[in-house]
Amino acid sequence: MPRLPLGSVGPWALSVVETRTRSSVEQDLTTELRDRVRAAAVDARPLALVGHGTKSFLGRALDAEAIALSAHAGILNYQPKELVITARSGTPLAEIESVLAEAGQMLAFEPPHFARSADAGATLGGTIAAGLSGPARPYLGSARDLVLGVRVLTGGGEVLRFGGEVMKNVAGYDVSRLMVGALGTLGILLDVSLKVLPAPSATQTQVLDCGEADALRLMGEWAAKPLPVTATCFDGEHLWVRLSGAAQGVREALERIGGDAVEPDPAKHLWHHLLREQQHGFFAGDVPLWRLSMPQAAPRPALDGVMLVEWGGGQRWLRSEDAPEKVREAVAKLGGHATLFRGGDRFGEVFHPLPVHMMQLHRRVKTAFDPHGILNPGRLYAGL
Repeated sequence: MPRLPLGSVGPWALSVVETRTRSSVEQDLTTELRDRVRAAAVDARPLALVGHGTKSFLGRALDAEAIALSAHAGILNYQPKELVITARSGTPLAEIESVLAEAGQMLAFEPPHFARSADAGATLGGTIAAGLSGPARPYLGSARDLVLGVRVLTGGGEVLRFGGEVMKNVAGYDVSRLMVGALGTLGILLDVSLKVLPAPSATQTQVLDCGEADALRLMGEWAAKPLPVTATCFDGEHLWVRLSGAAQGVREALERIGGDAVEPDPAKHLWHHLLREQQHGFFAGDVPLWRLSMPQAAPRPALDGVMLVEWGGGQRWLRSEDAPEKVREAVAKLGGHATLFRGGDRFGEVFHPLPVHMMQLHRRVKTAFDPHGILNPGRLYAGL
């Protein structure tokens, strides 16, 4: 199996478009969007929900009329002491992260931007609808874990609010988290409330030389210990690990983990650009890119291609020309599922097939929130 090491992770390794923070124009388009959806419902006219299009490659291809959402923007409420921020869906993600950074806080799930330019960056709504999380996901929580509440425009033209702005027990199903990763098939996200966390006082990245079996073993051992690990990656030759937290805790963990220290700037470039934003050469090219969700200790699936391992072994990226059926069968045998993340046939099924009873449940939920079937129809699965 060929290996593709990350190699140099200095800022010179790749020309990265920096996302400049800009203040969004605060604008509430709830009424206009509601009228647009109601008109489309009358004609059963499908709508494609679009922010800045940074996640448009996800899911199946759509043939629908675009409805622009990026102008519905503005931070509505930010309470640093309460660790919560609420903003409209079109608010630039970079703006939210900048505001949080000024208060020494962060979005713990490290969402990828996939920004095409400084003026066409990720929006909050698209980020939550996609449900993607970055390197810290297994250690600090996913996007779904940190959503506290949402205001949603349904396919029936109703504006509904779920959840709130505090962490508390929820009676019944937490519908706000149901919207995370639904790719807009259940409703248009209008406002989102998120839990935020303090930024760590100390961060250090180490690199160890080892093979894949040893890398999986080490990541499993670290996960079973009270270590401040916040990111891991195995590139085929090297195991990278990030430690974050109180300075003393990081120092003590370094003694147990060992390896060679990586300087702060190259380390940030590795986690934020090469991996989170998929700017490394591993992710480039026309060969289909598969996202494999697997048990952390599972061995490598019997598939051709090159692989990059993240999340302590729970997320594995595969570049392979193998047939989709072969990929999914091999991963399912190991207790996981496979998503065709980029490339390949975008008119076929890109997400792992669901059991019949699960698909029936999905259809009932879709009908409840989008009775006319007009919101991103078929984006997740054909006929849904």
